[in-house]
Amino acid sequence: MIGWAQAVALIVAAQRLLELWHANRNTRALLAQGGTEHGRKHYILFPLLHTAWLLSIFALVPADREPIWPLLALYILLQPIRLWIIISLGARWTTRVITVPDAVLSEAGPYRYFKHPNYLLVALEIALLPLAFGAWEIALVFSLLNAALLWHRIRVEDTALGR
Repeated sequence: MIGWAQAVALIVAAQRLLELWHANRNTRALLAQGGTEHGRKHYILFPLLHTAWLLSIFALVPADREPIWPLLALYILLQPIRLWIIISLGARWTTRVITVPDAVLSEAGPYRYFKHPNYLLVALEIALLPLAFGAWEIALVFSLLNAALLWHRIRVEDTALGR
């Protein structure tokens, strides 16, 4: 039986796959412009983490569990911010760390206020979605794994950007 958690996990998986397709298209274009990828060795850990996070929600949350509607609503309210981030970076939005010679750092949209708005958003999503189904254990485990991965990723990104 498919319950709310499984249905939402499938919707989020479809969203992430669409975003990955868009990011890969942008990555190819940036590399064709002379871009350089940084942190390639750790990159695979991101899709693995997100896949395991969604599979955990799908497999471990009981199908008859009702959502905690305010938390699910908060997760849904984060999605326009995700779109704002993607639109703000335009053709430079990717899931990888790519630098292009002579490119200026974006200060558009949320980048005007935060150095790494996408990472903050993803950290909130990784915690909120399982919590919206009472799965605090999944929220805790994947939040800790994500924090460790982002700690490394931000160091790679800041070094690549000369910060």
